[in-house]
Amino acid sequence: MSSKYPIIAVTGSSGAGTTTAAEIFEKIFSEEKIDAAIVHGDSFHKYTREQMAKLAAKGQHGEKNHFSLNANHIDKLEALFQDYGTTGTGQYRHYVHDDSDELVRAGFLPGTFTPWASLPGNSDLLFYEGLHGGVVTDKYNIVQHVDLLIGMAPIVNLEWIQKIYRDTRFRGYSEDAVVNTIIKRMEDYVRHIVPQFSNTDINFQRVPLVDTSNPFVMRDVPSDAESMVLIRFKHFRDVNFPYLLQMLPGSFVSRHDTLVIPGHKMSLAVDLILRPMVLNILQNKAFI
Repeated sequence: MSSKYPIIAVTGSSGAGTTTAAEIFEKIFSEEKIDAAIVHGDSFHKYTREQMAKLAAKGQHGEKNHFSLNANHIDKLEALFQDYGTTGTGQYRHYVHDDSDELVRAGFLPGTFTPWASLPGNSDLLFYEGLHGGVVTDKYNIVQHVDLLIGMAPIVNLEWIQKIYRDTRFRGYSEDAVVNTIIKRMEDYVRHIVPQFSNTDINFQRVPLVDTSNPFVMRDVPSDAESMVLIRFKHFRDVNFPYLLQMLPGSFVSRHDTLVIPGHKMSLAVDLILRPMVLNILQNKAFI
C-alpha cells in the first residue's frame, strides 16, 4: 500500500459485473476531477486470441484459460502495483477488443496486445479492474499493494447467466461454446478467483429473487428489480450503517458486517459507500 501513490482495484470473474463497477468508479473520478491511471486485467493475459484458440484446439485448457495464474503475467501485474506504489508509474499495455475503435484505427488487430509502455506520470491514483486484483499465493501477493480492494461476486448461477448472455449477445459466441468455457475454467475459478473474495475490503454480491436453478436454460438476466445485493464490509466498525439504511430505503442489516439492499439501489449504494473512501484516500495523500 502507498499513501502517496494509492491503488484501487476491482476484482471478479468474467461476467461478474466488474465492468459495471468500473464505470461507476470512472463516473466518480470524472465528477471529482480525479486523474486516475486506468488499467484493465485483460492486458496482463499471456496469450493472444489466436494463441488461445490454438491451445484449445490441442485440448490444453487447464492451465491455458484466463482464470489460471499461469495464463497471465501475474509477475508483471505485481511489478506494476509495486512500481506504482513507489514511483507513481509502471509498465502496462492494452488488450485490443473488437470494439477498441481507436486501437484498431491505429493498426492493432483485435485479440492482440499493444506494446508495453510506461503509465503517464502525475496521476492521482491507479485503478485496476480485472480477474486477479486480490491474488495471494506462495509466489505472489498482489493484495498487499492495494489500498482499496472491491470484490464483485454475484452468486455463481447468476454469474454464469450474465456471462452466457453477454458472450452470446455481444461477443458472437454460441451458447455451447460459452458453457464449455465455464466448465473448463471451473478448477481455476475455485482455486484462483474465489479465494480473492476473502481478501477484499468490500464485496458486492447480487442475489436474484427469481428461479435461477438451471442457469443454462435462462434466456434473460434477472433484472435489478428482481434482485437484492449483499454488501459485506471487512472494516464494518467504520461503516455508518444507520446513514446507509436511511439513504437506501428497503435495505436492512443481515449480519454485523453485511448490508442488504434492493438491487435497483446498487449504483447509488456504490456511490454512497465508495466516493467518500476514494476522497479519503486522496486526502491522506495530500498531507504527505
